[in-house]
Amino acid sequence: MMKVRKAVFPVAGLGTRFLPATKVVPKEMLSVVDTPLIQYAVEEAWDAGIEEVILITGRGKSLLMDQFDHMYELEDTLRRQGKEVLLSVSHEPIPFPGTVVATRQQDPLGLGHAVWCARYLVGDEPFAVILPDDLVHAQKPVLKQMVERFEELQSSIVAVMEVAPDQTNKYGILDSEPEQNGVWRIKGLVEKPDPSVSPSNLAIIGRYILTPEIFCLLESIPRGAGGEIQLTDAMAALLKHQSIYGMRFEGTRFDCGDKAGFQMASLALSMERPELKDQMLAFIQENLPKWQA
Repeated sequence: MMKVRKAVFPVAGLGTRFLPATKVVPKEMLSVVDTPLIQYAVEEAWDAGIEEVILITGRGKSLLMDQFDHMYELEDTLRRQGKEVLLSVSHEPIPFPGTVVATRQQDPLGLGHAVWCARYLVGDEPFAVILPDDLVHAQKPVLKQMVERFEELQSSIVAVMEVAPDQTNKYGILDSEPEQNGVWRIKGLVEKPDPSVSPSNLAIIGRYILTPEIFCLLESIPRGAGGEIQLTDAMAALLKHQSIYGMRFEGTRFDCGDKAGFQMASLALSMERPELKDQMLAFIQENLPKWQA
């Protein structure tokens, strides 16, 4: 039985939608409440049994690796001040040595190209792809849900949600057989179709489990939408040789690549913190009439 041991994180983007915050700080280091997006994503991978994290980075992204390393000056200060709880928090993201690695995507040629950059690090085995922009808040991590279905199906699988029909031009969209037991067997895939010609409103979000055959297809397919190498196009080609399934997941997805979605995630997760909830709720109740005016 094939096991998913590695996860690829395409994090080379410039994050221009969040300027000026992302002029110096990588978008993936922006925090929802008090935790960076990249840490939410990596912790989700570890909770799913992933053994090796592969970051596909770019220039100016060294902070992403630093997040998963010791910060000796900070740790020494906290230790001397007796702040053991904060010291423990600073240690939480640090993995076993050698389990977080990085390689660079030198050219901004799209998601498919970023995944292809991991080919030598992944090797000949199935792997996950996680887009940290998509924060999925769930009782059971969404990637863990997917790994369990992959172990059953032994085929590539993507996380899918239904979107408003007029939003299909923002996603990779499924053409599929009817849903059975929470999964759709995919017949075709279209990258960001116009709503007038979209085969469905079933959209892929930023969670994938793929077989290694995808790398050869990423190397050979022509550039697609936006002049980029599209992962969706390679998956459509893979359908000629293997089955791919879409999976309905349990949880709430926040698009943290969008300013409104990022703020929604911060609000929703803040309201689940006992030390924050009462203050947040009082502030919202006090100001809501003014905001609605």
